[in-house]
Amino acid sequence: MGGAFVRGLARTDGYHVTAIDLDEDALADVEPFAAETTTDIAAARDADAVVIAVKPDAVPHVLDDLDLRAGQTLVTLAAGVSRGFVDARTDADVVRVMPNLAAASRDMAAAVTEEGVTDDVRDILDALGEYVEVSEDLMDTATAVNGSGPAFAFYLIEAVKDAGVDGGLDPEQAEVLAAQTFKGAAETVLRDDRSVDELIDAVCSPNGTTIEGMEVLWDSDADAAVRAAVDAAEKRSRELAGDYDE
Repeated sequence: MGGAFVRGLARTDGYHVTAIDLDEDALADVEPFAAETTTDIAAARDADAVVIAVKPDAVPHVLDDLDLRAGQTLVTLAAGVSRGFVDARTDADVVRVMPNLAAASRDMAAAVTEEGVTDDVRDILDALGEYVEVSEDLMDTATAVNGSGPAFAFYLIEAVKDAGVDGGLDPEQAEVLAAQTFKGAAETVLRDDRSVDELIDAVCSPNGTTIEGMEVLWDSDADAAVRAAVDAAEKRSRELAGDYDE
């Protein structure tokens, strides 16, 4: 996620991004997109905003080494790590965010805790995509919906692509058509005032092709399977959170 943030912010103006990592290979990956790279964690003390983008079990170790001052903003991206856990271990102002990898292309969906969020953090999130502000107790749900959601979407795109290939399309052609169709559908949901059900109705002409396909989906357990996938991801997020409550 850290790399996705760096790549996304590189597409905007107004941010001087310093990438900090002990792994020099990781720094090499983001070097073309960062103003500076360093292995010195002390460099974080000079920043207005610091983003922790590590696996949950690494958060306590990073916080032990991170000497931030009052007035700085610390944004955490780690799944299951509560804002309170981090807040108790730093003098900085803490904001918890659950983004996704589409930050790299500035198409991110993110959830941010209502408590602690600032206009500066809102500006960063707005620059990288869409975001919603939620209470801390809904962050596990958000983790499942938008944090894990891209994998679920990739799975569905692959299924539509494979159906196209089975019908005779070239795999590359089928992938472009499937992926762009999902992208366009998502943009329509975000920009159109109609509900998802109303949009489905708008696409489904009586006795047309789409309604035939939708009848198959309506008669299947596809929606239940998707809900089960989200529920499983949410459960795992809550399990992780149990180790980092404060």
